[in-house]
Amino acid sequence: MAVRRRGRLPDEVRAAAVRAGMAFAFTVFTFVVALFASWAHTGLLTPALALMALGVFLLAWCLIDVVVSRQVVASRRRAPNSAAPLEGSREHRNGGRHR
Repeated sequence: MAVRRRGRLPDEVRAAAVRAGMAFAFTVFTFVVALFASWAHTGLLTPALALMALGVFLLAWCLIDVVVSRQVVASRRRAPNSAAPLEGSREHRNGGRHR
């Protein structure tokens, strides 16, 4: 049985995924800062918690962006009047030439 490799993600989906990864890293970092601030009983806890809440909101926004950009790319591939032919079609395999 042949294993089919997934193709490379489109640029807009990849960019959205990178933004989501950065938002996740920011949220984890602020969580660690808030955890250490709570253990040390410092005044840094309140700003760290506020930044962590902002990070959670940003992460949710970025994940929604990934889902929407994937749907846009999928609908572009399925569009009947799109400039590019559907993947797997005869036109796609022949480079857009008709027989």
